Amino acid sequence: MICLNDVSVHAGPFRLEGIHLVIPSGDYAVLMGKTGAGKTSLLEAIIGFKAVTAGTICLAGRDVTRENPALRGIGYLPQDGALFSTMTVEENLAFALRVRKVDKRRIVSRVRDLAELMGIGQLLSRKPHGLSGGERQRVALGRALAFEPSILCLDEPLSALDSEMREQILQLLLTIKRMKGVTTLHVTHDLGEAARLADRLFRLVDGKVEIADPIPAREVHSQREVQPSVDPCSI
Repeated sequence: MICLNDVSVHAGPFRLEGIHLVIPSGDYAVLMGKTGAGKTSLLEAIIGFKAVTAGTICLAGRDVTRENPALRGIGYLPQDGALFSTMTVEENLAFALRVRKVDKRRIVSRVRDLAELMGIGQLLSRKPHGLSGGERQRVALGRALAFEPSILCLDEPLSALDSEMREQILQLLLTIKRMKGVTTLHVTHDLGEAARLADRLFRLVDGKVEIADPIPAREVHSQREVQPSVDPCSI
C-alpha cells in the first residue's frame, strides 16, 4: 500500500500542498497531469529523492517519511532507464541483489528468471551502449524488479519509445501486473496508456490529486478530489 497524508513538497518556487493519495496493496495506479504539474516531484517524494516539508508517507503500513530511499523497498524506473553504462546487462540486473549481499547462486537464478521474463536473455553479455530504447527499458525494468520490491514507481517509462517499442513494453507491463501483483505508481501523460494499465487513475490538477474511474480514455470524465477522512497510515 502507498499512503500519502497531507504531504507537502517544495522545490524553489514550486509547491505541492496537502496531498492525499491512497493506493491499496497490489493495485496498479496511474498518475496523470500536465507538464509541470508536479507528477515527478510527487513520485520522487515517495521514493525519497525529495524531502517533504509536511505530512507523512507510508509504504506497506510503515512510515518512511524520513527514511533513506534505499530502505523504502521501492523499485524505480526513470524515463531514461538510467542504466549503469560500465556494467553488462547481467551486471545491471544483479546489482540490487549484490548490494543486498544475496547468495551468489540465488543471484544467478534470479537474473536468469528476469532475463526470461523481460525477453533479454540474448543481451546479458552486452553493455547498454548500442541497445535500442526498448531493450534499455526492458533491462531497467528488470533491474527495478530484481530484489522483488513491494512498491514499483515508474516515471513515464514509455514516453521516449517509438510506437512499436511502446506497445511491446506496455504488453510487458501488463504481463508483470498480472504475474507479480506489485503495488505500482506509474506516471504518464498518455490517456490511452493509462486506460490500459490502471486499476486506479489519478490526476494532479492545480496542486491537488483527483481520482477518476479507470475506464477507456474517451470515457474518462468523472473526477473528484481525494480527501481521506482518516489517517491512511492507520488503515
